[in-house]
Amino acid sequence: MIGMVLAAGAGRRLRPYTDTLPKALVPVDGDTTILDIALGNLAEVSLTDIVIVVGYRAEAVERRTAELERRYGVSITLVHNDKAEEWNNAYSLWLAREHFSKGVLVVNGDTVHPVGVEKTLLAGRGPDILLAVDNVKTLADEEMKVTLDERGRLRRITKKMDPSSAYGEYIGATLIEPAAAGPLADALKATWERDPDLYYEDGYQELVDRGGEIAVAPIGAVDWVEVDDHDDLAKARTIAKTY
Repeated sequence: MIGMVLAAGAGRRLRPYTDTLPKALVPVDGDTTILDIALGNLAEVSLTDIVIVVGYRAEAVERRTAELERRYGVSITLVHNDKAEEWNNAYSLWLAREHFSKGVLVVNGDTVHPVGVEKTLLAGRGPDILLAVDNVKTLADEEMKVTLDERGRLRRITKKMDPSSAYGEYIGATLIEPAAAGPLADALKATWERDPDLYYEDGYQELVDRGGEIAVAPIGAVDWVEVDDHDDLAKARTIAKTY
């Protein structure tokens, strides 16, 4: 199994940092960036072969690759998304499809969370696809929310859901087993071809709608944040110091 980080996004709401850097390289604790935390987490659970999907300001990641490999004892492969500033991340994840067959723990490059999330996913191995879900947080309109069927499998994943009807929030970390490689790649392709502005979570919904099964792993009470704007960044800088 390998690790994967989706780090192609521009993060325009984090300017001026993202005038010259991708969102994943915004610092959250001294010189420690969001990407540093992601790589450190993956290395801690012995996932040392890492794929990073880059796009916006990819050269900034390229310049730091050798240093990151030395710092975390990992081997990094970069996958380039030339549509990162035009299309959404369903296309980003699809571009890395050739790596799915190795088994992948994929994390968003704009999420700050402790390594306990990766440990929870690995401890729950079994289902072909397993999503880390915060089942404690009070939800609002912006979160990527999920509902489950009577068997506890994913029924729906979308931001466009009444928060009161949701089981929890998908936090941007997924375990993909090799058996899911082909079906997931096909679902992602159908998703971005239908609308390149769709999220990869819409690809998960496409897979479920086709009869595929996706399980969830509740993470419980965990301090984490998706860094979209400066308020989120301030929270990330507070909680990153506790990891």
